[in-house]
Amino acid sequence: MNALATFGLWAQRNRWIWAAIGVLILWLVLSIVTSRFSLSSLSGVILSASFLTVVGIGQMFVLTTGRGNIDLSVASVITLSAFVALLTIKGQDANLAIGVVAAILLGLAVGALNSLLVVGLGIPAIIATLATGYVLATATLLSNKAIPGFAVSPSLKDLATGRIGGVPIMAVVAIVGVAVTSFVLRYTVFGQLLSAVGQNRAAARLAGIRNGRVIASAFIISSVLASLDGLLLGAYIGGAFLEMGQPYLLQSIAAVVLGGTLIFGGSATALGTLFASILLVLIVTTMQIISLPPGAQDIVQGIVVIFVLALAGRQALARRAPADLADGDKGAATKTRADTATALPK
Repeated sequence: MNALATFGLWAQRNRWIWAAIGVLILWLVLSIVTSRFSLSSLSGVILSASFLTVVGIGQMFVLTTGRGNIDLSVASVITLSAFVALLTIKGQDANLAIGVVAAILLGLAVGALNSLLVVGLGIPAIIATLATGYVLATATLLSNKAIPGFAVSPSLKDLATGRIGGVPIMAVVAIVGVAVTSFVLRYTVFGQLLSAVGQNRAAARLAGIRNGRVIASAFIISSVLASLDGLLLGAYIGGAFLEMGQPYLLQSIAAVVLGGTLIFGGSATALGTLFASILLVLIVTTMQIISLPPGAQDIVQGIVVIFVLALAGRQALARRAPADLADGDKGAATKTRADTATALPK
C-alpha cells in the first residue's frame, strides 16, 4: 500500500484534516498575495473563529443525533442572551455571576422547549427550532426596548477581548472546549450513546438506550453553549443589537459539516469544527481584503454552505447505504425471530 492510499485511509478516520489543510492553504495564499496578512492577522481570525467554534460545538451535538436534526434557534439564543446580559449585569462586575446564571438558565429553558417539541411532540427539529427562534425574536424586541444603555462588565470584556502572551483568551476557551468535547465523544458513556443513537435509533432502542433523553441532552447543550456564546459576543462587540446572532446560523452548520461531522449523524469531530470555523472566517476575511461588496459576500457564503452541505450529503448517503441495507436485513431477521417466538405456545 503506497503512502497516498495510507493517507486516504487515515483521512477517512480523521476527517478534520481536510479543514486543517484548507486553513493552511488559504492562509499561505493570503500571506503571499497581500502584505497585510501575517501571524498577527491570523490571531485576529482565530479570535473571531472562537465564537463560531463555541456555538458550532453545540450544533455538532444536535447533528450527531441523526435524522436530520438541526438547531435553527441558536441565532436567536445568541442575540437574546446578549440583551439579557446587558439587563442583568448592567456593566458591573458585581453582577457578573447573575448574568452568567441568567445566560445558563436561558439556554436550559430554550433547550428544554426544543426537546419538548422534538422529542415529546415529535415535531421535526428544523420546524420546531425555527418556531422557537421566532418566539425568542419577539422576546429580543421587548428586551431591546428595556435596555438602559450598553455598559459591559470590565471582567467580561477582558475575557472576550483580552490576550495571554499574544494569544486571545477566547481562543484558549475554544480550544479547551474542543478538548473537553473530544474527550466526551470518545471516552465517555454519553459520547458512545450519542453516536449509537445517531447511527441507528432502532438498534439503540433495542440495546436499551433511551433515545429521547440523549436527543434532549444534545438540544440542551446546544442552547446553553449558544447562550454563553451570546454573553461573550456581546462583551466582545461592546453591546447588543438585533440580528447579531444571525450570521452564526448557517455558519455554525457549515462549520460542523465542513469539519467532518456526518450530516446524517452518528460520527462527530470537535477538532474539525474548530478548523472549519477558522476556514470560514478566513474566507470572509479574503472577501473583505479584495473589497467584495457585502451583498456579494453573502452570495459567496451561501454558495459555500450549499456546496458543503451537498458534498456532505452525498458522502453520508454513500456511507450509510450499505449499513442501512445490512441493518434492514438484521431488522427483518429480528422481526422474524420475534414473530416466531410470539407464535410459539407458552
